Amino acid sequence: MSTDKTAIRNASTVIVIRDRMTSPAILMGQRGAKAAFMPNKFVFPGGAVDPGDAHIPLATPLTPQCAARIGEDVDAALAHAIPVAAVRELWEETGLILGRKGAWEGDVPPDWGTFAATGHLPHAEPLQFVFRALTPPGRPRRFDARFFLVDADDIASDPDDFDAACDELSHLQWVPLTEARRFDMPFITEVVLAEVEARARDLNAPASVPYFKNNDEESLFLRLKGHRGEYTDKP
Repeated sequence: MSTDKTAIRNASTVIVIRDRMTSPAILMGQRGAKAAFMPNKFVFPGGAVDPGDAHIPLATPLTPQCAARIGEDVDAALAHAIPVAAVRELWEETGLILGRKGAWEGDVPPDWGTFAATGHLPHAEPLQFVFRALTPPGRPRRFDARFFLVDADDIASDPDDFDAACDELSHLQWVPLTEARRFDMPFITEVVLAEVEARARDLNAPASVPYFKNNDEESLFLRLKGHRGEYTDKP
């Protein structure tokens, strides 16, 4: 049975930032020309949540505040899988390890074999949930994406070593925030970039998380506050 490519898939995206107090830079790469979703665009590393992500152990969970916002309207399994997917996608697309030293118990899933071989378990605590966006209708792929900000100091590997990355993103590079808008990027990436610029030197979790919600009826810009049913319709 074929997969419905227009179905909305949950996704995780990671914005790695370095030198945030002096000359902030973010990690970006370019999608391939033949990619079905956002070809040739410069993006942050990320991708869809896999069903198996719900069963991957975490060395540390998200902070309670971030976990509350992630779990606002999803079940516990998906709330666990979303940060797991962020760690996996960061590893696959950049070769960077967001992990803590530790031994895996039992069989390691194939998607995690190379990560586990580094001697690390996924480490979600440094992931700061800062944005959520639902792809508008009519696109070849639709994602309900959660964006996480993480400081390069929390990466367990050399932040300049991308040798273990797959080939999904090319031209991986640290882009100074002051120069990022010169790159050809998707509209939503530009929107998220503005949020990152505003938060670059603020280490605290945001008071609320922007949610750009596009559905068949309308486009809404909401803010998630981390309490059941508590949304606002303006920043």
